[in-house]
Amino acid sequence: MQLEIRPDPAEVGRARRWARSRLAGSGIQADEPLAETLILLVSELVTNAVVHTGRPAVLRLSLPPAVTEEATVRLEVADRSGRAPVPRCAGDEATGGRGLALVDGLADRWGWSVEATGKRIWCELDRCAASREIAASCGGGAVAYGGAGGAALEGFAAYEVV
Repeated sequence: MQLEIRPDPAEVGRARRWARSRLAGSGIQADEPLAETLILLVSELVTNAVVHTGRPAVLRLSLPPAVTEEATVRLEVADRSGRAPVPRCAGDEATGGRGLALVDGLADRWGWSVEATGKRIWCELDRCAASREIAASCGGGAVAYGGAGGAALEGFAAYEVV
């Protein structure tokens, strides 16, 4: 399932509402940590696409056909900019520049790849029978890595798609 995103900051709220409605029909409860985290990740990735590329994007959400105790949810945002995510340190007083740092900290896996018409940034969340605090048994722990060059983006305070 996918949603076309216009290059307008108001689209971020629409993307969150769309993702919530898709979760509601999937068996993932709105107050589940997985749902709350997924909505935050939607917000961050769509914001990056809208603010830093100024071009249309596509939000894709892949939900398992049947939600069980353990399942993986995948979120992708494809935009029409070929520019790679660039690491950026955000100062203590900065009001932005932490979006991909949040993705790195919250997603179980994430990455990006070059597409024919731009790039795709994706992340995955694992739903475990146990709480997210002890999700290590379900493969928890973020792994950040780049696309074309394969270089890791670890060790930076923040990342920005420019």
